[in-house]
Amino acid sequence: MSSTDLDAPPLKSLLLAIVAVLGLHVLAAIALVAIKTPELKPEPKKEMSPLEIKFVSLPAKTVSTEVEKQTVTAKKEVQPEVQVQPAPQPEPKPKPKEPVKQPTETPVKPKEPVVKNVEPKVTPVIASEKPRPDTSQKVAPKEPLPKPKVDNSAAEAQRQAAAQAESERQARKAEQEAQARAEQEAKRVADAKAAAQAKAAAEAAAAQARAEAEAAAALAQSNEPVSFTASSANWASAPNFSFPERAARRARSGDTLNVVLVLRVNKQGGIDNVRVAQSSGNPLVDKEARRQVRSGKFKPFTKNGVPVVGDVTLPISYAVP
Repeated sequence: MSSTDLDAPPLKSLLLAIVAVLGLHVLAAIALVAIKTPELKPEPKKEMSPLEIKFVSLPAKTVSTEVEKQTVTAKKEVQPEVQVQPAPQPEPKPKPKEPVKQPTETPVKPKEPVVKNVEPKVTPVIASEKPRPDTSQKVAPKEPLPKPKVDNSAAEAQRQAAAQAESERQARKAEQEAQARAEQEAKRVADAKAAAQAKAAAEAAAAQARAEAEAAAALAQSNEPVSFTASSANWASAPNFSFPERAARRARSGDTLNVVLVLRVNKQGGIDNVRVAQSSGNPLVDKEARRQVRSGKFKPFTKNGVPVVGDVTLPISYAVP
């Protein structure tokens, strides 16, 4: 078997292809027969200035024209329509006005057969009208240029970093403001507390001063005695204590006689009253001690800076010669 026999298509496929082509032709013929010739409607008359009018008869449409029209329509449905702008044409110069020629009436021939849908209708065409652009030309649509891909990852990362930095700055600012407000509040509380303590201390000092003043005034006005010890007593002029000779007859030589006296001292430091709190056992010694102590004088006893009447306990010791 040769290579030519191997490359030849089978007979069955050829028959099917022929049948399909014939069927398509039959269908195309039926469709062409079924299509009705469109009736051309006359355009409405426009009131214009008188122009030269020519009557042009349209040629009869053929089957090939209809087929071409259907083919162009199908291609227009498949491909996108692209409008082609016609090139600007110079405007025609106006022609001088001429009288309109009236068309002559043609005599009607008797017994002439009339064929329907064969004789084309006459449409007035204005000579000055611009020719319409032929949009049946095939223009290949321009393919859109691919958009360049822009890498926005760096810009997005930078924007996120800026947003994060801004949020951190706002957080730090808010924290600093809160800390400043807390410090101001603590300082205000401390100042208020210190002021309250100072006020309380001042009030306490004033109250104490008033109390002391009132007590001093009361002490100055009253003659109630205040008790003092001998160590707190200061002599303005000390008395001379000496053992009496009359009492030596009743005492043994070398003995020590002790007597305790209680003295009432006035506000000027003078001794107003003397009494024996503890006797020495010898009446002559007690009497002589009372007499000798009256010769002295104390410095005034004071309390809160005010002179007061005082009772002072004074022990006296006598050595028997």
